[in-house]
Amino acid sequence: MANHDIHLTVRKGTVHALVGENGAGKSTLMKILYGMQKPDEGTIAVDGEQVTFSSPADAIARGIGMVHQHFMLADNLTVLENVVLGSEKLYGIGGGARKKIKEISDRYGLNVRPDVLVESLGVAERQRVEILKVLYRGARTLILDEPTAVLVPQEVDALFSNLRELKSEGLAVIFISHKLGEVLSVADEITVIRRGTTVGTAVPAETTSRQLAEMMVGSELPTPETAESTVTDQPVIEVNNLTVYAAGASLGAESEPTAGGLLGDAAVAGGAAKRVLDDVTFTIHAGEVMGIAGVEGNGQTELIDALIGLKNADSGTIGFLGDDITPWATRRRREHGIGYIPEDRHRHGLLLEAPLWENRILGHVTEKPNAKGVWLDIKGAQEDTRRIVEEYDVRTPGIDVTAASLSGGNQQKLIVGREMSHKPKFLIAAHPTRGVDVGAQAAIWDQIRAARREGLAVLLISADLDELIGLSDTLRVIYDGRLVADADPATVTPEELGSAMTGAASGHLEHVEEEADGAESTVENGAQSTVENTDDTAAPEDEAR
Repeated sequence: MANHDIHLTVRKGTVHALVGENGAGKSTLMKILYGMQKPDEGTIAVDGEQVTFSSPADAIARGIGMVHQHFMLADNLTVLENVVLGSEKLYGIGGGARKKIKEISDRYGLNVRPDVLVESLGVAERQRVEILKVLYRGARTLILDEPTAVLVPQEVDALFSNLRELKSEGLAVIFISHKLGEVLSVADEITVIRRGTTVGTAVPAETTSRQLAEMMVGSELPTPETAESTVTDQPVIEVNNLTVYAAGASLGAESEPTAGGLLGDAAVAGGAAKRVLDDVTFTIHAGEVMGIAGVEGNGQTELIDALIGLKNADSGTIGFLGDDITPWATRRRREHGIGYIPEDRHRHGLLLEAPLWENRILGHVTEKPNAKGVWLDIKGAQEDTRRIVEEYDVRTPGIDVTAASLSGGNQQKLIVGREMSHKPKFLIAAHPTRGVDVGAQAAIWDQIRAARREGLAVLLISADLDELIGLSDTLRVIYDGRLVADADPATVTPEELGSAMTGAASGHLEHVEEEADGAESTVENGAQSTVENTDDTAAPEDEAR
């Protein structure tokens, strides 16, 4: 059973953290508290009064709001429409609603644009809309499921400041996170659950991240080992002057037309097309992990789409092991050894209502063990799915259950197992450990390191700066569609990286020059920079490296 003998007490005016491994029962417990699922036994009391929730509307009526790990938004509606949907009686659907949205957005620094379609938003912006929805409905108890997953350190600090203000006003926050350092810094109390059961509570001042992790897994954690560099001089991916314009954009009268791209020679007087990816150049070698740090929405999604073939480049080229793959379709790229861990596993990585063994086939339908010649090999796919489930510790009763029945972390482990099983030569890893617990995170890191030792080239895009710093051999910062800074993973701090990601200039950023088609180019106002550690003492070696 998902939950058994759970005990949880959350006091007003506190941030109460809930931690546990993937599949420990956190999501089930939150669904019960939010009225999405009824418990078989036990009681729930709000403000000392025993309650029974039959739907989320019942929970909302009692002042409980939830921001889900996987967003509950309608892509074809605007932000304003999503926020007011179902709550039209609160502030109307026009000026009153807009005024309230702006008030909440400004107060909590959410930077929400009410009139844009949700389908055009990146992951971070979608999350901010979800948080605003909860506050708009006047929640007094907020359930936040992995709220910092896509935030840079400065944004995390701002969020935590807002949470402290909320609790000072008497609100209660249930904070679910796999980032134990954040849990210790923001929580007043911590409840640990394992295998669906409460195993203990902790006070942050009296415990450590390692002690929490060991409570979660029920045993001591191994000490990570330092790994030597595996970078070779063999180029695997060579991206040159890659430029992508916003979907549906047209070149302005003053813009230069691009031959052969999506836009052709189109021109519309009165404005220029927006470059969402602007003249990006880099090379990743065999045995190298190149990390890309950036606030969501600065061109990472377009870069991923261009590399995997989901979006055509408007100019520039993509080379893969000596071949120009710029015109290749996605399937051809996949068949030639490009692996893909998508940033949104629900939208791009899984068929939620399909069984696990069918999800194992996705993206690799023409490859062994999923195929024999031109025929689908169902038995082979099923057998290999069982292997992935065991090897990657995917918590599931069997391979015939749907992907939707798994926790988010277990869904992620299935995707990682699927992609690594085909021994790719180049792996696009977008947030590969988002939503997974510390044990699973370490296992995924080990899988990437092992493949890197065998010559895998990796493009790592992550909102977890510790992950970027710990795994990357080279580290670059993307801002407004351009690669604007280089950082040394051995010395850079998350705070320095976060500053560069937000475009903030500081004394330790130096101008660098980038070669493009034989000509030197610089970015104005110090945007193109090198991040250096300015401390007098050397930075300690990161355990994850």
